[in-house]
Amino acid sequence: MFVRKKKNPSGVISVQVIDKSSGKYVVRKTVGSSKDVFKVEQLVSLANQWIHDHTGQEALDFTNHEQITRTVLDRISGITISGVELLLGRIFDEIGFGRIDSDLFRPLVLSRIESPSSKLRTTDYLFKYYSLSIDVEAVYRYMDKLYNTQKEKVQQISYDHTLGILEGGISMVFYDVTTLYFEIEKEDTLRKTGFSKDGKHQHPQIVLGLLVSVGGYPLAYDIFEGNKYEGDTMLPIIDAFRERYKFESLTIVADSGLISNKNTADLEEKGYKYILGARIKNQPAKITEQISALNLKNGESKVIRKDKGTALIINYSDKRAKKDLFNRERGLKRLEKQIESGKLTKSNINKRGYNKYLKMEGKMNISIDREKFEEDAKWDGLKGFQTNDLSLSMEDVIDNYRQLWKIEKAFRISKHDLRIRPIFHRKQRRIEAHICLSFAAYKVYKELERQLYEKKASISAEKAIDIAKTIFSIEVKIIGSDKTINKTIITNDEQRYLVGLFNIF
Repeated sequence: MFVRKKKNPSGVISVQVIDKSSGKYVVRKTVGSSKDVFKVEQLVSLANQWIHDHTGQEALDFTNHEQITRTVLDRISGITISGVELLLGRIFDEIGFGRIDSDLFRPLVLSRIESPSSKLRTTDYLFKYYSLSIDVEAVYRYMDKLYNTQKEKVQQISYDHTLGILEGGISMVFYDVTTLYFEIEKEDTLRKTGFSKDGKHQHPQIVLGLLVSVGGYPLAYDIFEGNKYEGDTMLPIIDAFRERYKFESLTIVADSGLISNKNTADLEEKGYKYILGARIKNQPAKITEQISALNLKNGESKVIRKDKGTALIINYSDKRAKKDLFNRERGLKRLEKQIESGKLTKSNINKRGYNKYLKMEGKMNISIDREKFEEDAKWDGLKGFQTNDLSLSMEDVIDNYRQLWKIEKAFRISKHDLRIRPIFHRKQRRIEAHICLSFAAYKVYKELERQLYEKKASISAEKAIDIAKTIFSIEVKIIGSDKTINKTIITNDEQRYLVGLFNIF
């Protein structure tokens, strides 16, 4: 039933109670009529009260299924997505994030997984699908609090949980960086132009460093100025991590792009063990001669001792050799096109990338150094790994290094699934708070992924989230009462599989 205000030809407005439960509009009661606006509103209030008083006295014809269905539908007071909270909310609590003292941390983290967008759109989404009325300014104020007092606690909770799920604890960590660009023109003290991993060199950016455990579980992070050399970001994060958790021994695994002679020396001076990607072409002459003399077959590895405490492991792969050749030929073709178009000048002759194959002929002509191109073929398929942990076998070194792909996957998930960018914030504290929310969201995502693996599930984490987003709950008012009941609706086999997998009910 509902209240209708019907305007008569005379200008008088009649206030009526209308019943549509039979499929037709039936006037159940005319409460009164008036031309006065305030009197009409009083009549509307009386009509609503009449509906409330007489709702419990409705006589339902239980043989009329259509009437019963319409009556129930008329009493639905809310429909919300419940699957995400039932699935990810439970994982959120199992990790320990429920200990963060805020009503906003939970919805902001879960919505980052479910429907990542700007904070303004997030508040709109939470209102539409969860009936949560959150002012966007309250979100911004909370982000300031998160930055000031809770960021360290979030990382501590993530660390404690990771320590609990890893057999043997944490003795090895993996480090890598990525860049996050901003679609702005002017730099500031944090957002600066630099080498962009997204190819957005013209845009100011920040550098994000991430430390993860075996399995790719996030441990710590920090952000740096966009023009900072990525190799200089590693030790500050690792040193702070070791100091915070009082590690006596820690092995660092990192890619060759982060390594210089200086930070390798710093790692050794500070007592770290390490497994690092090695730039084999840049080794001393006596080492490169030994590498060139190797005749490795697919999958074979050899150890070359650099000095008393450092080993260089060289591995060969046919698959890698094909990829190296493909990339060199593609780079060569790109250079040839640029030469034909006249776009290259003397300034393009440098050691960066495939520009190393350029040379000057006479005073004006730029050409391809074919000899240097062919000379590089001897490196195809070779990959170097440097370590100062001589207790490890070649296989262990290579296997541990290969786990770096999990941190690359972490960045891929953060950038694409969680859409860590674009970042719509200008102030550094809010940029850092945004990264913190994304860090927590990635931790929840990884724990979902781990539990699915343990349960031998046939679906991915992404698929599980998609299914959870289709599970709704309805709230229905009880006839003759102010009370309501909630019912979660499961309608298909995918939903039943997910519910059964996690024993949600």
